[in-house]
Amino acid sequence: TKTNQHALPEPRPAEPLPRPDEFQPPPECPVFEPSWEEFRDPFAFINKIRPIAEKTGICKVRPPPGWQPPFACDVDRLHFVPRIQRLNELEAQTRVKLNFLDQIAKFWDLQGCALKIPHVERKILDLYKLNKHVADEGGFDIVCRDRRWTKIAHQMGFAPGKAVGSHLRGHYERILYPYNLFQSGANLLVSRPLSFCSFLAEKEIPILVKQEPVESKEPVTEPEKFKPRYKKFIPPIPPSPVDLVVCLVCGSGGDEDRLLLCDGCDDSYHTFCLIPPLHNVPKGDWRCPKCLAQECSKPHEAFGFEQAYRDYSLRAFGQMADAFKSDYFNMPVHMVPTELVEKEFWRLVGAIEEDVTVEYGADIASKEFGSGFPIPNGKFKVSPADEKYLKCGWNLNNLAMMNPSVLTHVTADICGMTLPWLYVGMCFSSFCWHIEDHWSYSINYLHWGEPKTWYGAPGFAAEQLEEVMRKLAPELFDSQPDLLHQLVTIMNPNTLMAHGVPIYRTNQCAGEFVITFPRAYHSGFNQGFNFAEAVNFCTVDWMPLGRQCVDHYRMLHRYNVFSHDEMVCNMASKADTLNVVLASAVHKDMVSMIKEEKELRDRVKKMGVIHSKEAKYDHLQDDERQCAKCRTTCYLSAITCSCTPGVLVCLHHINDLCSCPVTNYTLNYRYTLDELHPMMNDVKQRAEVYDEWASRVSMTLEAKLEKKKGLPVFRALLSESESMLFPDNDLLRRLRLVTQDAEKCSSVAQQLLNGKRQTRYRCDSVRSRSQLTVEELRSFVRQLYNLSCSLPQAPLLKELLNRIEDFQQHSEKVLADEVPSVTEIQSLLDVSFDFDVDLPELPLLRERLEQARWLEGVQQANAQPSTLSLETMRRLIDQGVGLAPHASVEKAMARLQEQLTMSEHWEEKASSLLKARPPHSIETLSAAAEKVSSIPAYLPNCLLLKETIRKAQEWLQEAEELQASGCILMWDSLSDMVLRGQSIQVHLEPLDRLKSLMAEVEEWKESAAAAFLQKDSTLTLLEVLCPRCEVGNVGSPKRKAKKGKQSPKSNKKKTQRLNTLSDVEKALSETKDSISAMATLEELRVREMEAFSNLRAANESKLLPTADCMDLRVCFCQKAPMGAMLQCELCRDAFHSVCVRDPSGSCETQPWLCPQCQPSEKPPLSRAVSLVTSLRRLGVRLPEGDALHYLVERTGDWQQRAQQISHSCNLPELEERPGTPPTLSRFVSGVENAPCLTPEWSRTSHAQTVFYTEQRCIPLQGLSQELEELMVEGLLLQVSLPEVQSLYHVLLDRASSQHVNRCMSPPPDENGASDVRETVNGSEKKAKRHMEREGSDADCRAKDKKHSHKRQKMNKKKQHRRPASTSSSPRSDFSQSDDSDEEMAVCPAERCQLPEGDEVNWVQCDGSCNQWFHQVCVGVTAETAEKEDYVCAACSLKDDNGEK
Repeated sequence: TKTNQHALPEPRPAEPLPRPDEFQPPPECPVFEPSWEEFRDPFAFINKIRPIAEKTGICKVRPPPGWQPPFACDVDRLHFVPRIQRLNELEAQTRVKLNFLDQIAKFWDLQGCALKIPHVERKILDLYKLNKHVADEGGFDIVCRDRRWTKIAHQMGFAPGKAVGSHLRGHYERILYPYNLFQSGANLLVSRPLSFCSFLAEKEIPILVKQEPVESKEPVTEPEKFKPRYKKFIPPIPPSPVDLVVCLVCGSGGDEDRLLLCDGCDDSYHTFCLIPPLHNVPKGDWRCPKCLAQECSKPHEAFGFEQAYRDYSLRAFGQMADAFKSDYFNMPVHMVPTELVEKEFWRLVGAIEEDVTVEYGADIASKEFGSGFPIPNGKFKVSPADEKYLKCGWNLNNLAMMNPSVLTHVTADICGMTLPWLYVGMCFSSFCWHIEDHWSYSINYLHWGEPKTWYGAPGFAAEQLEEVMRKLAPELFDSQPDLLHQLVTIMNPNTLMAHGVPIYRTNQCAGEFVITFPRAYHSGFNQGFNFAEAVNFCTVDWMPLGRQCVDHYRMLHRYNVFSHDEMVCNMASKADTLNVVLASAVHKDMVSMIKEEKELRDRVKKMGVIHSKEAKYDHLQDDERQCAKCRTTCYLSAITCSCTPGVLVCLHHINDLCSCPVTNYTLNYRYTLDELHPMMNDVKQRAEVYDEWASRVSMTLEAKLEKKKGLPVFRALLSESESMLFPDNDLLRRLRLVTQDAEKCSSVAQQLLNGKRQTRYRCDSVRSRSQLTVEELRSFVRQLYNLSCSLPQAPLLKELLNRIEDFQQHSEKVLADEVPSVTEIQSLLDVSFDFDVDLPELPLLRERLEQARWLEGVQQANAQPSTLSLETMRRLIDQGVGLAPHASVEKAMARLQEQLTMSEHWEEKASSLLKARPPHSIETLSAAAEKVSSIPAYLPNCLLLKETIRKAQEWLQEAEELQASGCILMWDSLSDMVLRGQSIQVHLEPLDRLKSLMAEVEEWKESAAAAFLQKDSTLTLLEVLCPRCEVGNVGSPKRKAKKGKQSPKSNKKKTQRLNTLSDVEKALSETKDSISAMATLEELRVREMEAFSNLRAANESKLLPTADCMDLRVCFCQKAPMGAMLQCELCRDAFHSVCVRDPSGSCETQPWLCPQCQPSEKPPLSRAVSLVTSLRRLGVRLPEGDALHYLVERTGDWQQRAQQISHSCNLPELEERPGTPPTLSRFVSGVENAPCLTPEWSRTSHAQTVFYTEQRCIPLQGLSQELEELMVEGLLLQVSLPEVQSLYHVLLDRASSQHVNRCMSPPPDENGASDVRETVNGSEKKAKRHMEREGSDADCRAKDKKHSHKRQKMNKKKQHRRPASTSSSPRSDFSQSDDSDEEMAVCPAERCQLPEGDEVNWVQCDGSCNQWFHQVCVGVTAETAEKEDYVCAACSLKDDNGEK
């Protein structure tokens, strides 16, 4: 079933805002649209919708599409006389006003004056409202005394400030005041002295009027109220025989021109003797106060609708109705909106001045003219397709008399109740507020035509509606107590709703049903010409209300349409045919009926009634057995008296029968009590099983608190009703409804207990449809406890509700805090995760959480000023802007914005101070920094300003200390201070002086570099001036580092190892004075001499003729010696002339040095001395200066040593040194004129190799170690000395003479091998001499002895085997040693120099032996080892032999 309990009204045109007095439509009643299955049984469907529809009193039912019964009424035969309805007489309050105006008009008409209702503010004055407001304020005199007329004007709706109050007073005093005096009786006159009357005529004085209570003033006055007053206050005056025309008040006949004669009784009165006095003589008929009272006290006729004078046919009435509506609204009838008709109807109903009259064809008997529905055997011929409507339950001819309707047990046909009535309406024709006879159901079907507008109130509000109408129109109910049963009174629904009466409306269109429920007041009107049909019906649930209605009718003295007791007895007599539900209802009704009847019969017997007889009241017509007092239809019993035949009373009104003694009365009964009890027992037996079940159901449904049963009990009762086939009834429906509600509630409660929020925070502000609000949850919990069923989820849900309420209270407290806690809010949000309820606090808490987190972030940022940057402040402000407004947020935002503004200002200012050119003084910056220090934020520019100030202060202090110390300034310190000073953006006075000094030092360095460095040299000045720390190249990938054993002393103090130029520069920079620098350089010099001694020995050994000369690798190109060669005088290495010879040529008078051995230009010593002197004047120490100073001192020392050696040594002694390695000489294999060769090269034949030396070189044979060292050191000096050149020539000449002597000696014989041996031994001795010089401590010396011992053994073997073949050299024995042990590794070179140190460079043979050699022992530089493969001599000879 589709149910629309709040159906929207039809579309209404857009209108301006309604006026305060404009009609406001009530809410819509439910609209049901049953399916075909539901529509099949009307009573079952009505019972189904009753729980919903009875709450509104009326409902609308739309039949399924296609249900369209034919219209069966004979239109041509139908004619009727309609009722006349004056719309402004229908409304109760309007009718009261009209009655009041009729009385006022009648009053003044009898006074000879025509009433003209005045206008105030261009509106007709509402005299009734004015009279009522003045009476409510206490009366005319009190309102005048307290000046309340302005208040009266305001109460009547007039705008203030326009002096309306004075106009109202004038109108009241002229029109209403005399009438009120008449109503109170103050105008009834007594005789008074003539002097008093003359005084009244001369001067008008205030008249004291007796004020009656407001409630007692009624428009209709009964004659009894005035007769005693008239007799009491106006005694008859005997006529004077002298003058019969005298004033009855003053008794005088004077002032005849002001003496009035009554047109009713001919009494005379002076105009000034009347109360109130008349100023002028009336022009028309005049009645004296006595006649006026008699005339106005006549009772009014009861209000009712008049019948029209014309008899209409249906077609004629329709033409009249359409013409009226079209003319009234000035548009076609079908275009007039229903809303407009509705508002206009209620406006006309309440308008006194507009008199609109319409006609209504109501209560037309269908029995006479035929129903609108087809009936069997009717005059309307039904087509085969429409025959289904003949027996359809919704055919109103069938509905009232179907089995489920209890009216089937009423024997007589009741027109309008069991037989349908027809209604033909026109626009504005209405049906007034009423309830159906016997409070029965009604159903109305609109066959065709324009809609019918309905208003209804639920049955429970019936007494409330009656009370409101009595309160608002008491005058009407005083004259007609059963006014609402006359169907002649209507009241605006808005007025009823304003007093708390629930009213609902609907528009019934053609083809729709409207059902009214028991005791539901309803009214309405027609929108235009239409045709409707209605009938009453009663269901089982109506029976208790039916008996209650009979009692109500008895109180109102209203007749019954049928006898309720007779209907019940008829059903009891057929108990076997009743269903159990109806039998149960009849049994309950009979119990109360018999109980009441027994009490009444016992009472009348006690009163003295002794006669009784049986009376067949069911054989009499209803009007023949009505109670003479209350008009109730008697059935079970009645009281009669022989004095008044045909008159009877019910047992309730025995005292109202007649004045005869009670003993004369006769009790007439239909059944004795003994006959009623078996009838009741039959019904009881029929309903016993059901009653027992119903009793248990009732007990279960009515149980309270802990006595409530669980849901299984309810299900068991339902199951029992199904098994017993109990028919559908109210109790069963209630049980089913309660069970369904309980199951739904149980399911919902379980979902609420199980359910959690799908997401902790919802994105949308719209709550889920399945979510309840807290109020709905609270209402749901109340509903659970109000259920007749006990659910186990109820206490759990109650506990959940308590937790939610605690959450709300806590949330309210947290939200009220000025500074919220993030933890507290987060915990609340976490708690809310368990509540699947729409909590209005959640969005507020989330907003507050964001605010709290933001405030916490601001607080944390302020607590750590070192991290509170401008970006942080801007980010916090940006975040704060997006937050919901709050006092704490706005306060924090203001502080943060102020802090940001100040910080930005000082950041910008600090930046400008630091970027200023020229820089500011330190005093200016310090003053700014002092102001910045109070800002609690991380300001990079301000911190930079402070740091700059600190650096400047430190720099100035350091400069001051340097100046105060008087020490020589180190170059590194000077450059560092200048660089630091330049980086400080502060004006530093000493900085300029230091810059100047640094420029001078730089100039000195440029001068020194120009003197020493060669053109396009890649070397640095320090590298040229210092003794060499690196002789030969390092860095080969085949290099192997060997860590020497440290002596025990080295554990105490580690001396710095100067391996690279950077180490030297660092060591010189760290020295405190020149003495330390000289010591460092001296150590470097010793290492340089040792290194060159080793290098010279290695290069000399490389040139020994132990292998094919083509296997040698010499020169920078690392190729075999070939053609013109040059041998370096210093390193003794061989170079191709084409690789190293300067194209410009070289002077052969000077020793030739390779490019590596001559890194500088070697300026004169005087140039070096002048540079040292100029540097000393600058007062700055730098590594280049120390190196130059040492160079000068070293040169001086060398000169002294050379001088001493030249004096002390006899140079010819050099010839006593035989066996030195041969020098390179011209060597051409196979040439007869070749120079004489050394014995080694003469024993071998190398026919394909040719090389020779272009320049002579000092031979080392016979050269003393002292001279050799002197010559080497002289060549190492980076200044040009004549002594070096002289020494070179001396030694060269000495070598030349020795060589000539050798060449002229005879060729070697067989003993020539001894010469070779001597030569080799000499070389070996020299190698041993170098090796012994290397040992510096005991450990190294012990190790040297071990290696020396092994080499001596090996050398001995080689002395015998060398002439045969070098491939059998015992060097291969050393390859068997464990190579992983670096400490025990032995170099297999024939002339191992045993190098010592922290790191020794090795190279591995790429031949077949894979042995490791010291680089220095085999004459391989680091570059050569890295770029090219190295093959030892043994592997080279082995490969050559293999090729041959």
